[in-house]
Amino acid sequence: MAGLFVFKIVLTFYYNNFCILLTFFYSDICNVALFMPIPISRSNINTDNMRYFFYLIVMLSLPALSFGQDTKLAQQYYQDGEFEKAAVLYKKLYNAQNRNDYYFDRYIECLLSTEAYTDAEKALQDELKSNPKNIRMYVLYGNVYERQFKEVEAEEQFQKAIKKMSADQYEITRLASTFSKLTKYDLAIQTYEKGSVLIKDRQVFAFNLAELYRRKGDIIKMIENYLSTLAAYRERLKTVERQLQRYLITDEDYLELQTQLYTRVQDNPNAYQFVELLQWSFVQKKDYKNALRQARSLDKRLGENGARVFQLATIAFNGKDYDAAVKAFDYIVEEHGTTSSFYLDSKRESLRARRNKLVEGYSYTEPELREIENAYEVFLDEFGRNKTTATIIAELANLEAFYLKDLDKAIDLLNEMINYPAINVKIQSEGKISLGDFYLMKEEIWEATLLYSQVDKIYTNDHLGHVARFKNAKLSYYNGDFQWAQSQFDVLKSATSKLVANDALDLSVFIMDNLGLDTTDKALRLYAESDLLTFQNRFDDAFAKLDSLVSLFPEHSLEDDVLYARAAVHMKLQEYEKAVELYVQIIEKYPDEIRADNSLFALAELNEHQLNNVEKAMGYYEKIFIEYSNSTFSVEARKRFRKLRGDNI
Repeated sequence: MAGLFVFKIVLTFYYNNFCILLTFFYSDICNVALFMPIPISRSNINTDNMRYFFYLIVMLSLPALSFGQDTKLAQQYYQDGEFEKAAVLYKKLYNAQNRNDYYFDRYIECLLSTEAYTDAEKALQDELKSNPKNIRMYVLYGNVYERQFKEVEAEEQFQKAIKKMSADQYEITRLASTFSKLTKYDLAIQTYEKGSVLIKDRQVFAFNLAELYRRKGDIIKMIENYLSTLAAYRERLKTVERQLQRYLITDEDYLELQTQLYTRVQDNPNAYQFVELLQWSFVQKKDYKNALRQARSLDKRLGENGARVFQLATIAFNGKDYDAAVKAFDYIVEEHGTTSSFYLDSKRESLRARRNKLVEGYSYTEPELREIENAYEVFLDEFGRNKTTATIIAELANLEAFYLKDLDKAIDLLNEMINYPAINVKIQSEGKISLGDFYLMKEEIWEATLLYSQVDKIYTNDHLGHVARFKNAKLSYYNGDFQWAQSQFDVLKSATSKLVANDALDLSVFIMDNLGLDTTDKALRLYAESDLLTFQNRFDDAFAKLDSLVSLFPEHSLEDDVLYARAAVHMKLQEYEKAVELYVQIIEKYPDEIRADNSLFALAELNEHQLNNVEKAMGYYEKIFIEYSNSTFSVEARKRFRKLRGDNI
């Protein structure tokens, strides 16, 4: 009686809340009345009916609530290692839930964990008697034997499962999955291979087989099966690419993939997905030359009008393989001509690739520069000088100023460009910043600061505005107005642009360290002048200025900075070994100075990209975030270290 009384109290509590909800949603209930056999109206809904209706709902819900509690409790027991208690609940759940395999598997696991082998065998025998077609049970039976070190009996059960398998794809997959969960990869492979024979489809399980061979470490078979699934389902290309990108590691792995792909292409020339995958494999190894060969083949076969080749050319350009980029862009121009929607972009990007290849090495000759200059002029003659070609004009101006030393022509080009009608404001502002640089190189400081200030005003809180403000501050630094420059750098330390903020911080600290120690700023002036000469690509003059500084101020606090400036010039000249010597000298002689972490990061990048010494690069990156944890390079160094180590980030 007491239990019934408590039950009524609980029901009354839920009933009262139910009535509130029912009143709130009354209008909605009436709206769905058309689905009911008897129309609902206020007269139909009375308190007694509602009460009985609610009691019915609660009574029907109680088994579900109880089941949910049992499931959670069983899981908790299982996780806590209380397998005997978990076994009781999982057996109960299995019987209550239409003999769900999940609960039965857990029940058997619990019995095995308590070494209740006899009970496990009895449970499996009963299950097989009541459901002989559930061949998964033979696998579990074999596992029971294996736990008792009865290898022969176990293998008999495993093979019995495979032998009794029917031509049912779902059954085959479930059986193989059961073997996989027990890490019986060979038996899972055997299951899929026999299943493909039963179904009479050799490729239906190819993807599953590839995954199993991957787990076994059999790269050759893994690739073979991924290609087989691609042969049957070409729409899986991106999926296969993702899998291969994840699991192919060494050059030998990619060579094996390419070897198998060549065979597939020869056997089935119309299977374009293999050619696409072959192109992809070359891109992964940054072999853009061979990737282009495949891209051109597909472009011609599929009539793609240059789209694929343009995409590859852009990847090669960004990867600084300018030769491959030029070939790809020129292919579009020569093969498709003006009919291609990529014609203008291809001519422009080909021109840029040629220019970058020449000037980035700082090993150009006057005739080579003039050849590039002429190519720009030819381009502009073909497409005109207007807002559409504004970026090309800006590049030509850069070439004239920094490499052909014709500042007047560069200034004329940009003055014309920034005044084109309807020109994009961002392109115009970028042009003004470059124009300011050129005026600075001509020592026309007022013109330079005016242009920087115009951009700063337009893009006050934007990256471009921060760049302009930084340029203005650096102009004062070059000019020897160090105190004002430092105050501006201090403001820019909180810029949203990470690059500007870091550069501003470095220069602020640099000025503070070297200005406060001296009664004169002459040494700092010489250094700033050498900095400007380097900016102007006047490297011999920059070296001479640094030599004067060292001669006039021996053992000055700028010694490490002088070494760093020299290393930066050698980097621009691609004299990497000389740069390495100077960076190492800074780290060893001045480990506590502000140039130490800069030198470490420069060394790490140099070894990663130019010298291809990954181990050394990792060592330098690690040294930064461990020994220089407060460095502005610390976070980036850790990220790059983890990437080189192979972490999935």
